[in-house]
Amino acid sequence: MVRVLGVAAVAAIFSMGGASGARQATHDAARADAPTLDVSALLAAANGASPIICSLAAQSVRNYGGGWSDAPATPLASVRERPVSIMNGDEQRLPDADVDRLVSALGSPDACVREISVRVLGSQRRNDRVSAALIQRLGAAEVPMREVAAYGLGMVQPAEAVAPLTSALRDAAAGVRGNAAWALGRMRAGAAFTPLVGLFGDRDAGVREAAVVAVGHMDSTSAVDALTRVLEHDDATNVRRVAAWALGQRDLRGRAVTALANALGHDADARVREMSAWALGNGRERGTSVPALLVALRSDADDAVRETSAWAIGELGDRSAGDALGKALESDRSTRVRATAAWAIGNLRGRGGPAPAGLIGALKDQDDDVRLRAAWALGEVGDANAIGGVRDALNRETDTQVRRALVRALVKSGGRSEESMSELLKSGDPSVREAAIRGLVGNDAFNPWPWPQPRPRPFP
Repeated sequence: MVRVLGVAAVAAIFSMGGASGARQATHDAARADAPTLDVSALLAAANGASPIICSLAAQSVRNYGGGWSDAPATPLASVRERPVSIMNGDEQRLPDADVDRLVSALGSPDACVREISVRVLGSQRRNDRVSAALIQRLGAAEVPMREVAAYGLGMVQPAEAVAPLTSALRDAAAGVRGNAAWALGRMRAGAAFTPLVGLFGDRDAGVREAAVVAVGHMDSTSAVDALTRVLEHDDATNVRRVAAWALGQRDLRGRAVTALANALGHDADARVREMSAWALGNGRERGTSVPALLVALRSDADDAVRETSAWAIGELGDRSAGDALGKALESDRSTRVRATAAWAIGNLRGRGGPAPAGLIGALKDQDDDVRLRAAWALGEVGDANAIGGVRDALNRETDTQVRRALVRALVKSGGRSEESMSELLKSGDPSVREAAIRGLVGNDAFNPWPWPQPRPRPFP
């Protein structure tokens, strides 16, 4: 019972998190009455809590910039949850006595106490006392203390920590090197760029991954060759994946594009192939990228790789790919691939040409999202020959959003005859009547509605 109460106390202490949307005004009005953080009670409750419960409670600690849980060496490294969204807000400045108590707790033998302590300290972005204490402990004799200090500095991000964190890139402990690289990447510390690139050859895969991600956050093209070598030769899947991501942050040409195309076609890991497709879609070079993406769209065994390839083709806007996208829309087994292929067709450059084969047929797809994107794409293509198929689909469609998109496609394809619009204005479906009125007002009233966007892209 004591342990249950302790865990409940951890959750209750973190219930002070912020609000958003309609709750924001109420939250702001209540801030003055919000309970003061009881650091002593917090640390007592955390002591001995199970790692899973502690990690869930720790996620409630406010921090800035997100992504804290992807540090290489956290106190709860055995429970590696993926990054989650952390509420940002005006931080509550801790009294000096509580800062000292939390700093002292960084040396606790209990991993949960260390995790909670560093995350609470990490919320103090403008507290010089916290920054100084963490920088001092970056030089501690104990490896866990140096690791957690680098972790905390990555959250607090004081400018004066760049030099000591850069020195920590040479630490004998892999966890310290990795956390220091992670922290410098969050700080976008350009002064550490060269030492970070030097870690691409580190013997520890976690350190290499953190260094590659850190460089990926920096606005520089000088690491392209080094990142390309990592993508081509590193033996760790996660490292190759983030190398592809980092390359995708840059405007690429030549060998880097070729390396991404080769990784898309030949890497043994689907996550690397997926990220390579995303990186190619983020570029501007079509000559090498589009053929490789088309091969992946047709033949890759992984649904996510095919979907991302379809997205990338749409981003590159190569109209010659329309037929291949149409075939994917007709025959791919994955609804997500079919839906994204439809979106990509609508995103190809140019209007007025024939709609690719498969786009009209997709209006009969069993999946609502596929039909919605196909209808939207037909509006973007604007093929007058598709009007009959759109009218037939409108007569049988039951989904409100798809019906609206079909009216949009009808209008943008030239089907604005008086007879057609009068019929639509008499429809028993209010959504159809609304869309018809929009059509009468003019095409601009439809933009950007409806705008079915592709799903979020992969991120390291």
